[in-house]
Amino acid sequence: MAQRRTHYEVLGIPRTAGITEIKTAYRKAARLTHPDHGGDAAAFGEVTLAYETLIDPASRQRYDRSYGTESSYLRGKAPAQESNGAGYGTAGSASSMRFESNAPRSSATDATIFVPPLLESPDSPLDKAKSIQQVHGAPRKRGIFGAQARLAREARTIQLLSRQLLPVLPSTRLVNGLHSPGGGYIDHALLGGYRLAIVHSMRLPKGVYRWDGASLFRDGKHIDPPQIAPSVHKMQSLFPELNVTGWTVIHSPDGNLHEPVIDYARGGEPSPTSTSNVVNAVNLVRELKMFLGTGPAPNVVDRSVLARLLGGMY
Repeated sequence: MAQRRTHYEVLGIPRTAGITEIKTAYRKAARLTHPDHGGDAAAFGEVTLAYETLIDPASRQRYDRSYGTESSYLRGKAPAQESNGAGYGTAGSASSMRFESNAPRSSATDATIFVPPLLESPDSPLDKAKSIQQVHGAPRKRGIFGAQARLAREARTIQLLSRQLLPVLPSTRLVNGLHSPGGGYIDHALLGGYRLAIVHSMRLPKGVYRWDGASLFRDGKHIDPPQIAPSVHKMQSLFPELNVTGWTVIHSPDGNLHEPVIDYARGGEPSPTSTSNVVNAVNLVRELKMFLGTGPAPNVVDRSVLARLLGGMY
């Protein structure tokens, strides 16, 4: 599997590039790739497609919200499949770095490595300020009904992750408020190395709940959790270099991180190989520390991947 090159990368411009920069980059790239000047027709076609997409504000916005997957240009060799030695699956793989099995393992507390290196240059996929920023975006109003309750839940989740998780995983990036591919929204996404956790939330009364991997129950009553699995599958297909999982955190009304209590049926236990996990706040932090902190490169910030995620914010 090869990695897609975004329209921005084809033209060698940052995602913040203005109209003048796009035009200048296109003229330069067109001269280099045009068949009449000894260039490659396929490469010239990619340059033209990139220009036509980015020069129009409406098509550029649609492209950004597609996480830059409309480009068909592929580059690089198939990345090595992830094998983290922690009992997890192999859904993800590294796109911009190669991790040899005999190489020393990185730690989540090691100094952050930026890929590509953190240099201010015209073709950087993301500027320095956004690259080093740990939290991006905030809860935003969408629709009318239940907006305040949802915003409060999302704010509580951001607070939980910012206080309990990010200080321990300094290279992890939290992105809030994303468009879900194919429709809908993703409340929160945590990028740690080449692992991505999608997080949604609920607020339910204290008590004991039962989760069997597909349904949530309390006193025999069925409760529908957010349908997060479709977003996980779609994000996995758009980011094949990542290992993507889904998590729904249930907050208690009084902020007790240990409530509500969730009893798991066999097969319903939290797992980094599952597309839909249901946990309370304390277990969310514990599981995500393990998932994001034990990958093959937990201290890496892939600036190209992060830039694509930021492009999908609403």
